[in-house]
Amino acid sequence: MNIENTKAQMRKGVLEFCILSILKEKDAYTSEILDTLKNAKMLVVEGTVYPLLTRLKNDGLLSYRWEESTSGPPRKYYGLTDEGKEFLKELSITWTELSDAVNVITSQNSQS
Repeated sequence: MNIENTKAQMRKGVLEFCILSILKEKDAYTSEILDTLKNAKMLVVEGTVYPLLTRLKNDGLLSYRWEESTSGPPRKYYGLTDEGKEFLKELSITWTELSDAVNVITSQNSQS
């Protein structure tokens, strides 16, 4: 079994939640989102994030706007829609429940 593949699948599973959480506070463009993920040690490549942002937009969870940049071409800023905010609330509840359950299970097993 390849541990790197399993770790990548775990990261992929929470990536959507992380991106929505990043956009909870303020709109951001893709480079900012990637930097935030990298600073948190969430190893992600651009080729994974762009399709995910498009899917979240198509699902009505994100909106975007173009903004002129002083250092290059215009930037596409993403933000949460009202539906995206509600979706994030639900994911947050689910994450807390899941995280608590995993912590209970893994701490029980480590005490055995």
